[in-house]
Amino acid sequence: MYSFFAMMARMKYIERWALMRNANKENVSEHSLEVAMLSHGLGIIANERCGKRVDVNQIALMGLYHDANEIITGDMPTPVKYYNEDIKEAYKRVEDVASHTMLNKLPDYMKKYYEPVFFPKKDFEYEWKIVKAADKLSALMKCMEELRMGNQEFKTAEQTTQKALEEMHMEEVQIFMEEFLPAYSLTLDELQN
Repeated sequence: MYSFFAMMARMKYIERWALMRNANKENVSEHSLEVAMLSHGLGIIANERCGKRVDVNQIALMGLYHDANEIITGDMPTPVKYYNEDIKEAYKRVEDVASHTMLNKLPDYMKKYYEPVFFPKKDFEYEWKIVKAADKLSALMKCMEELRMGNQEFKTAEQTTQKALEEMHMEEVQIFMEEFLPAYSLTLDELQN
């Protein structure tokens, strides 16, 4: 018996943004789907507009599984995870153990397909950078949504996330932010026009 997919199904129980009051709850499953879609889109922009050669399907998979280890670790709030270098390194080791635990819930013949999406490899270094950018974009969109609902709790998080995205210096991210991000402030009626 292998429990990988049953464990993956539990992503919907891991809530994000635990240290903040949320007008709209978000779980890791929802976030992972959004990151996968954003990663895929950023990969296409990177290839078509920025002259890169990245595997957009691999990027989508990496985005889909990027937080899978949180099924075991839970969602560690960013201010805690990055509080100092010691905590950051210790948590990285915890994430690594959790990722190995998840991978070991698969039969041997499947592990080789999942290993590249659980463990960053040098040959996918830029793809992982795109996934990281998509993760930040997802966080920015969450902040924008909360602020639109009048929740000022996310004001500083929005500013910090916006700055982090700008400091990535990725042309595909800048294109996305200029051409796609403004639509996130529109109503459904405005989106359909």
